[in-house]
Amino acid sequence: MESTLTARDKVGVQDFVLLDAYTSESAFLDNLRKRFSENLIYTYIGTLLVSVNPYQELGIYTVSQMELYQGVNFFELPPHLYAIADNAFGNAQTLRNDNSSRFGKYMDIQFDYKGIPVGGHIISYLIEKSRVVYQNQGERNFHIFYQLLEGGDEKLLAYLGLERDPQLYKYLSQGHCAKESSINDKNDWKTVSSAFSVIDFTEDDLENLFGILASVLHLGNICFEENHQGCATVPDAHEIKWIAKLLGVHPSILLEALTHRKIEAKNEEVICPLTLELSVYARDAMAKAVYGRTFTWLVNKINSSLANKDLTKKTVIGLLDIYGFEVFDKNGFEQFCINYCNEKLQQLLIERTLKAEQAEYEMEGIEWEPIQYFNNKIICDLVEERHKGIISILDEECIRPGPATDLSFLEKLEEKVGKHAHFQTRKLAGPKGRKRIGWMEFRLFHYAGEVTYCTKGFLEKNNDLLYRHLKEVLCRSKNRILKECFLVAELENRRRPPTVGTQFKNSLSSLLEILISKEPSYIRCIKPNERKEPRKFDDLLIRHQIKYLGLMEHLRVRRAGFAYRRKYEHFLQRYKSLCPDTWPHWHGPPAEGVARLIQYIGYTPEEYKLGRTKIFIRFPRTLFATEDAFEFSKHQLVARIQATYKACLERRAYVRKRHAAIRLEAHWRGALARKLAKRRKWAVRTVRKFIKGFINRNKPLCPDNEEFIVFVRKNYILNLRYHVPKNVLDKSWLRPPGILENASDLLRKMCTRNLVRKYCRGITAERKALMEQKVVTSELFRGKKEGYAEALNQPFAHSRIDEGDINPKVLQLISHEKIQYGIPVIKYDRKGFRARQRQLLLTQKAAYVVELAKIKQKIVYSTLKGVSTSSLSDGILVIHVSPEDNKQKGDAVLQCEHVFEAVTKLIMLAKRGNIVSVVQGSLQFYISPGKEGTIVFDTGPEEQIYKAKNGQLTVAGLGLSTVLTGK
Repeated sequence: MESTLTARDKVGVQDFVLLDAYTSESAFLDNLRKRFSENLIYTYIGTLLVSVNPYQELGIYTVSQMELYQGVNFFELPPHLYAIADNAFGNAQTLRNDNSSRFGKYMDIQFDYKGIPVGGHIISYLIEKSRVVYQNQGERNFHIFYQLLEGGDEKLLAYLGLERDPQLYKYLSQGHCAKESSINDKNDWKTVSSAFSVIDFTEDDLENLFGILASVLHLGNICFEENHQGCATVPDAHEIKWIAKLLGVHPSILLEALTHRKIEAKNEEVICPLTLELSVYARDAMAKAVYGRTFTWLVNKINSSLANKDLTKKTVIGLLDIYGFEVFDKNGFEQFCINYCNEKLQQLLIERTLKAEQAEYEMEGIEWEPIQYFNNKIICDLVEERHKGIISILDEECIRPGPATDLSFLEKLEEKVGKHAHFQTRKLAGPKGRKRIGWMEFRLFHYAGEVTYCTKGFLEKNNDLLYRHLKEVLCRSKNRILKECFLVAELENRRRPPTVGTQFKNSLSSLLEILISKEPSYIRCIKPNERKEPRKFDDLLIRHQIKYLGLMEHLRVRRAGFAYRRKYEHFLQRYKSLCPDTWPHWHGPPAEGVARLIQYIGYTPEEYKLGRTKIFIRFPRTLFATEDAFEFSKHQLVARIQATYKACLERRAYVRKRHAAIRLEAHWRGALARKLAKRRKWAVRTVRKFIKGFINRNKPLCPDNEEFIVFVRKNYILNLRYHVPKNVLDKSWLRPPGILENASDLLRKMCTRNLVRKYCRGITAERKALMEQKVVTSELFRGKKEGYAEALNQPFAHSRIDEGDINPKVLQLISHEKIQYGIPVIKYDRKGFRARQRQLLLTQKAAYVVELAKIKQKIVYSTLKGVSTSSLSDGILVIHVSPEDNKQKGDAVLQCEHVFEAVTKLIMLAKRGNIVSVVQGSLQFYISPGKEGTIVFDTGPEEQIYKAKNGQLTVAGLGLSTVLTGK
């Protein structure tokens, strides 16, 4: 390591512990950048390895790179770990990785006495089953589905009832990237097929496995409809029949299990129909369960093929490949589990590092100095503590009686752990933090930084329930693999299975027991850029990873004591030339030689400690100064030898260069003269030819004018491309030469036709819809209300309120209706005429006046009596209701900025265009039984809203005022 320190300004330091500014994230990043630019992808923090993906093969190794392979034959250097990983079979494409495994794994690899792998075993953790039924934009389902469709032969696909186009399958097309240029599914299918033969798959195994995969795709295409009783039905049983055939179950039994649920009441079983929503849940739960258990079966199948039958003693290396810390724009249940796992691994890493440091200090007789560090046990307890942690609270919410929702789970968290320093929600956050947390989100302050989690789907994913009715169908399947995955004994066990969160916590505890029993080495992998380009270093992305991998905290713990330590023998052998007493040979004990050496160099007591077998140096600058002094003394001797040799070589080279320059100059001048003469002859011939062509340009095409006419045509066409009209109104056209007038006319006509066609195609469906709305607005207000012309020239919006601005409780109350339009309004009380901020929401069935989490008024379109506005340019509208309707409190008096748009949307949704009144002077509105109010419209000198002395509310604008009175 010491040999590379002289080039530290160019290539950085091999161990971050040797950074002087070890608390500076910028210094850390700068060191990483220097090494990456020199193709040095490995850097250490003590025993922890930080590795940056080069996105290229490192076929040529420099001397500096060989520092990483001490004791290795440099003619047999291995490829870097990313080159190996690039050739492994991953499971799915995500936004950040085309070949992500989407599950954690611990692998034991057995080696014989020759170092040859002879066996192994795999333990898997938390396969991402939710990907089977849903993918984010830009992501794909698991690769195997696309490979089967692309690579399977026609006979196999016909047997499975599948088509090649993945867009035909709902489970494969939600991410809108079924075809990816960086992935060759057809070639990958060949690789998978050959792998099946390697791990002893029989034809029967493959037939059953492909049948399961195909059944998952057919499941996703089952469409449910709601009958008049509100129950789910399947109008087309085509997919049901294929699934039943592939899984070996009866179609009618499967259909019943997807649309009904079996409930046990005392000693009786009752079959109840499912709603449309619950049937979709049952279908997706079946798809996830079938895929998840088949994946576990496949891992067990691979393990049986990897098992070593030889019982002699083996050397075992364990490899843990598990999820890194994940922070996305939207983080769900999967990211919560993954980041909890990283918290536990970070806790183990810090504890092992501290333990190793303390053991070395005690062994060397150095006094232990306590190290202050962030102990993330407080975060681990927040997640996993029994009866109090987030996982326990989530489990309680999943099993408690009554309607449990993701929102009630969030409220329970606020109640139970709301005072925890590392937990925050929108309700608990301060004014600044509240803006960055949604209604359905909570935030954890992890060791690596804050992460915001959306609770939507937490209960469903944690439950991961498969209805008993469906489980009975799968247990009776004739598919041999499913028989092994769904045992009949499960049906006899009436206990509720553990939740996904609890299973993951237990499996993580088992993993930590394995790691504690081993001697682990750690690798932290870093992506230099998102586009996988070689030699591109994205500072912002890498700074983000440094933070969330906890590298600065680990460096701080590792650097809390001494930055450098080395055996006395090694230190003395390297630096003995710096002291006359130790050079060229030291004949005493190495410890005494080192003491004599550092005394001569001038180390101060606070810079070092002498242990039993090692020297400990506290500051990197002390080591740097020693190494620089050593390099200086070495280079002095080399410089003297090289200077003498160089002088002899330079004299000899000077004589040779002079003779060579004279000969080269003569040849070069001759070559330039011949080249110039050749160019002049060519120029004369060309000019003569074009002069002759110009003279004969009006004659028929002949050898005398052919090249000139071709040139004129080409030149005109090339210039014409910069003068083509951009639209049908542009009448400009490049004037043609006389010989091209006919051709120019033809080109101009073709261009005009294309512009007309392009203009016609430009009228999209959206513009047609907009025109339809504008037509309705014209019928309602043209010539009747001021401001009509200005409003018609402005585009109408789909909605003036984003769904995120609507309270989640309001969305729950009207979840059975889809919001078609929303706009902020001011509502005036019918009694005191006080102005209130409200939201007007329009659905297909009714109009809602909303205050935060409450629905203040619901007006069903069938009971709508009329809509009134004034003829002036104010924004007031009155929605009239029937006085006979006891559910209504009175007419709604509203004011909004886009009154033309709002009234048009309301009328089109209500489908009653003849109920709009544009009044002049005043209008009457209904307040309560026997009581009416009057709105008087007039002009005013300035825009203002005030309550007059007589108790009337006046809304005045430039050119108008509106007065509200009651009587």
